[in-house]
Amino acid sequence: MARHSIIAERPGRDKPKPLLRGLPPVLAPNSRLIVLGSFPGQASLAAQQYYAHPRNQFWPILAALWNVPLPALPYPERLQVLRERGLALWDVYAACRREGSLDSAIEHAELNDLAGLRQAAPQLQAVAHNGGESARCMRITGALGWPVHKLPSTSPANASWSFERKLAAWRDVFQQHGLP
Repeated sequence: MARHSIIAERPGRDKPKPLLRGLPPVLAPNSRLIVLGSFPGQASLAAQQYYAHPRNQFWPILAALWNVPLPALPYPERLQVLRERGLALWDVYAACRREGSLDSAIEHAELNDLAGLRQAAPQLQAVAHNGGESARCMRITGALGWPVHKLPSTSPANASWSFERKLAAWRDVFQQHGLP
């Protein structure tokens, strides 16, 4: 008689979560400020676009700062505007296991090569962490020798901050680093 694993056949047993891979950095040689998120949510991974969730306020905040209709532009054009203005994007985590999109569900995270930013973006002057999970790596980014800022998350999960309050915080950091 064949033996079967009872544990493997139990209904509802947690299956291992797949390893998710993040998005490549958005950099230009003239990048002066990099915004680091934690890891792309499900909508961003599916679209292969940063901040693709329709309620994420990243693109509307930049649109308000720069008076450019970024949310209405095709994604490649949005990235071109960022590059032209000296803004880079990436995430602190290269890969992780996560169910859903919440940062609190991130498990077994692998860091991106943040030290490699010096070579990839030689004019970089500062790092801004978009939200608390990303900011957990401030010790690492601070060791790179640039000023490091913690910005309020643009995620729809950060409902305790109004759009206006987030915009003011982001404006302050962008002005400090000469992003028009």
